[in-house]
Amino acid sequence: MSTYRGLKAVRERNESAWLLPADQRRTNEALRRGMRRYAETDEVDLVVVGCGAGGSTLMQRMARQGWKIVGIDAGPFWDPEEDWVSDEAGSHDLYWTDPRTIGGADPVPMGSNNSGRGVGGSMVHYAGYTPRFHPSDFATRTNDGVGADWPIAYDDLDPYYGLIEQELPVAGQDWPWGRPHSYPQSAHPVGGDGELFQRGALALGIETRVGPVAISNGRFGNRAHCIYRGFCLQGCKVNAKASPLITHLPDALAHGVEIRADAMVTRIGFDERTGRATGVHYVADGVEHFQKARMVAVAGYSIETPRLLLNSATDTRFPNGMLNDFDLVGRYLMVQGAPQTAARFDAEVRMYKAPPPEVSTEQFYETDPTKPYKRGFSIQTVSPLPITWAEHVSAQGHWGRDLREKMSDYVHWATLGALCELLPQPDNRVTLSEECDRFGLPVAHFSYTQCENDKKLIEAAATTMTHILHAAGGTDAITFQRYAHLVGGARMGATEQEGVVDADCRSFAVPNLMITDGSVLPTQGSANPALTIMAVAARAADRLARSAA
Repeated sequence: MSTYRGLKAVRERNESAWLLPADQRRTNEALRRGMRRYAETDEVDLVVVGCGAGGSTLMQRMARQGWKIVGIDAGPFWDPEEDWVSDEAGSHDLYWTDPRTIGGADPVPMGSNNSGRGVGGSMVHYAGYTPRFHPSDFATRTNDGVGADWPIAYDDLDPYYGLIEQELPVAGQDWPWGRPHSYPQSAHPVGGDGELFQRGALALGIETRVGPVAISNGRFGNRAHCIYRGFCLQGCKVNAKASPLITHLPDALAHGVEIRADAMVTRIGFDERTGRATGVHYVADGVEHFQKARMVAVAGYSIETPRLLLNSATDTRFPNGMLNDFDLVGRYLMVQGAPQTAARFDAEVRMYKAPPPEVSTEQFYETDPTKPYKRGFSIQTVSPLPITWAEHVSAQGHWGRDLREKMSDYVHWATLGALCELLPQPDNRVTLSEECDRFGLPVAHFSYTQCENDKKLIEAAATTMTHILHAAGGTDAITFQRYAHLVGGARMGATEQEGVVDADCRSFAVPNLMITDGSVLPTQGSANPALTIMAVAARAADRLARSAA
């Protein structure tokens, strides 16, 4: 168990873990009730649309600079004690299930695997997997002839990766891939699924490590340690798993941020005369409001951020959508190929009794010149719970008595999951649908089609996972095809012809409008993007504070 040095330094810059109740209740109710309130007529320094990974990190950083900030989120201000349950069926409110339309040759289902609803965003129901991107991810066009080059390099994010890993905190073994590094907390114990992954990988000469997960291995401030219930994807009721709701927002509230939950932002205010954003229009309790602000930051993630920009078209300056001078808004949206492969073992595995992403390998992350595809994939344990497992099994054609027999066998199965780097393509994009939501706004239409490189990469990942499970002694291997982790749609670039925002997440077209979510990422790597989104937002906050000084 970790002794975690450096707690004093963490607390000095982010006291969230110490602002939670010492009696292990999950929410500081007094902090929420007593948060600062701003009038809509007040011109606050910053209004942030979306309180997930990027928005919450930006607010917490800028609040410590003395900025007056309002954060607005379309979903609830979750209370883990009251709102979350250790039950799959009871956790669907954590997902964004408002209408969206999909299309393309390989349409992507929307919902639990790639979007969140409420304060804390999708990190409330992610599995806690927090790897870094590799240095190669920032120059795939130069090095591999595919994807895009970022306007920043790994070295620009390196210090922010370290800071965020400490604040979450992240637990794991020393990491040998990409830029080798260590983690602030030691790795969690390995459960049955992880042991089988390690066994099969060792037989094949594949290197593995335990972690990295943003799940506390030991007490952290007033947060409890992990108790290995396996309900990470349902909102961690004990607060061991990190999400902005508990890792950054308490400190933001303590420094004067106001959170307005259950409020849907409908349009960004814009002054045609000055060319500057003026605030945001939003609806709460059926009433339309407008919050004035000196600066606006959008952090609604890769579907809702492009949708908001497109719905914020103006008569003169932005007739095709705000920031859309070069038809880049909504384009180059990516998902990760996320096939899962399972196999049966004679002994009981009980794969759910551990953090889902427990053991990992990034041995296949980089481009291998001997393979017929560019870039690569990572592999982790994934451990689906019974309802998700039933969906997987029934999709293979098992039903009725056959399905019941397969479900009774659940404890004998182990599952691995891959994250495959699918490439950014201009026609994989968000546009506005003819269908409207309950606010009368056109909903997002997401069109997605895989290229040949994507298909080969997904096939290679599934084959590799099958080999590992067979090498561990598993039989009856089956693969479930799925997607995960949206990024792109308002990417950063070196120039306005290449990106919607610059290297500091400031829009090229409107000087006081930022975007600080996963939509700004030009490529996606083979990693969960949460840590990188937070690191990018922390860097953007630093740059913003310096420019305002």
